[in-house]
Amino acid sequence: MIRSFAALATALLLAPTAHAFDTSAEAAFVIDQTTGTVLLDKNADVAQPPASMSKLMKLYMAFEAVRDGRLTLDEELPVSAHAQSYGGSSMFLRQGERVSVEDLIRGIIVLSGNDACVVIAEAVSPTGNEAGVARRMTQRAQQLGMTNSTFSNANGWPQAGHRMSMRDLALLSNLLITDFPQFYPLFAETEFEFDGRVPANRFNRNPLLTLGIGADGLKTGHTQEAGYGLTGSAVQGARRVIFVISGLETAAQRAQEAEAIVNWAFRQFAERTLAPSGTVLAEADVWMGAEPKVGLIPAEDITALVPVLASDMQAEVVFRGPIQAPIIRGAELAELVITSPEIGVQRFPLVADSDVAHGGFMARVTTAAKRLFEQLGEGTAPAS
Repeated sequence: MIRSFAALATALLLAPTAHAFDTSAEAAFVIDQTTGTVLLDKNADVAQPPASMSKLMKLYMAFEAVRDGRLTLDEELPVSAHAQSYGGSSMFLRQGERVSVEDLIRGIIVLSGNDACVVIAEAVSPTGNEAGVARRMTQRAQQLGMTNSTFSNANGWPQAGHRMSMRDLALLSNLLITDFPQFYPLFAETEFEFDGRVPANRFNRNPLLTLGIGADGLKTGHTQEAGYGLTGSAVQGARRVIFVISGLETAAQRAQEAEAIVNWAFRQFAERTLAPSGTVLAEADVWMGAEPKVGLIPAEDITALVPVLASDMQAEVVFRGPIQAPIIRGAELAELVITSPEIGVQRFPLVADSDVAHGGFMARVTTAAKRLFEQLGEGTAPAS
């Protein structure tokens, strides 16, 4: 492996050290959705009780059902005795009444209705009951890449085996935002007064929505086992941040921690163009080529999320060489690897800046001579 260090000092300006966010959450995961850069990972792959944050999985499957025509928004679903039996956060549904799918979805998002979640679950369950839909939720989560998620019920009620990791919740949030943009604005609704009943229960529990910091979702959660948690997202300018925190002791601590994370993510990191497309960052030796070297360039502008206060940021071009001719312009030959303590490792492809044909007789002779001198250890090979 040959490594050639790129001269990117003008882009990677060094400043005093930026420290990782010191969260009091038991588990946390923060990702910049725009660039895919992980900003914080604390026990992010540990399966934990997600409480009502797991309702996001039921919502994703409800949106799929609407998209596929298995449910319609104006369709009215019956409330079963089982749905009404749930305590905790509620739409205060009554057994035997019928409620539209749209109202049930808003009731889940804004009011965190355990009863509403079960009504929809029973409607789409392959077995007609909540247990069947919980198994289907687990299967669908695995298909979507959520490998640390298993579901025992539809709404996050404390139950053995009902678990999600913080990374899985962030992945699910990204899917909700990107796969269902027509429904995502519902997560920013601050209140929903369903049918005029229990007016005091009409407010969204997400503490960030009214702070003017760009927050527009997604779901709070709380049980004694799980503590207080929040799966959230906020957008400022062209950037969107998704974050998940869990295991906090009070609702006030959850609100403070969530706001601090959003402010930190936007204030301490910024997108920068590190290398414009076409810039030669390094040259690679060519084996048996008409030219002795080929330039390595980014095919597109290399834009990365970097700490505003960067410390010990390094950039290097990594490739395996010499590279065998012929080489086609635009062929991917190397990587630009950028490393910093704050964001870890980011990799960007580099391509050939020109065609390099097979060399003629003299090129082959020169290459053979170079190899011979290298093997004999007699210093620099003769000039070509």
